[in-house]
Amino acid sequence: MLISNFLLYLAYFLVIMVAAVTGLDTNWHDAHATFYGDMKGGETMQGACGYGDLFRQGYGLETTALSTALFNDGQACGACFEIVCANNPQWCIKGAGSIIVTATNFCPPNYSKPNDNWCNPPLKHFDLSMPMFTKLAYYKAGITPVKYRRTPCKKQGGIKFEFRGNPYWTLVLVYNVAGAGDVTNVKIKGSKTGWIQMSRNWGQNWQTGTILTGQSLSFQLTDSDRNTVEINNVAPSNWQFGQIYDGRKNF
Repeated sequence: MLISNFLLYLAYFLVIMVAAVTGLDTNWHDAHATFYGDMKGGETMQGACGYGDLFRQGYGLETTALSTALFNDGQACGACFEIVCANNPQWCIKGAGSIIVTATNFCPPNYSKPNDNWCNPPLKHFDLSMPMFTKLAYYKAGITPVKYRRTPCKKQGGIKFEFRGNPYWTLVLVYNVAGAGDVTNVKIKGSKTGWIQMSRNWGQNWQTGTILTGQSLSFQLTDSDRNTVEINNVAPSNWQFGQIYDGRKNF
């Protein structure tokens, strides 16, 4: 009995330590889920987070759009969620386990149907690709109760930076972010400047009006866990708009 109690205590302690290290809320919460598209995935381009081609960027079909209550004006873009079907034998696939998806889009509210729109505030809702939804529930379910929790993102390779804009306005899309996944602050530094605070334009697009052409560029990123990573010389001095640069580091 003493050994059993010790093991239970140890397991509880490890869970607490993991939560403390990640900073994520690892508790399960109630929500609902629907799906879009077909078994090929449907919408895989652009979206309210600004990612663009989800297959090229490594997200594929393992993505979700979030309702207003979860989207947080785009700050949740890049966050990862673990989702399970909420023990409904009629709709849930027995033994399905869980899925992990990255937030890449917004499920907009429809106030013309206040009692029949699952993305209206204050509802917490996930709009999944059909292939991900049907890992948890039967196609005929349409809308099904789920439970979810935040989970650390596991990404291959370094953080990616895609440059857009013009010589007088630089817009940088940040993606393939591990750890918390959702970047909350970005600073940029040219080889001839100090650190410059960028502002969120939309989703995970960050902007500055400082002219940075002809300079090699470094970045400092902070995520929602308040972890910071500094990546020097991400882009060489001859960087170009429309190009993608690999930071070679991640959280």
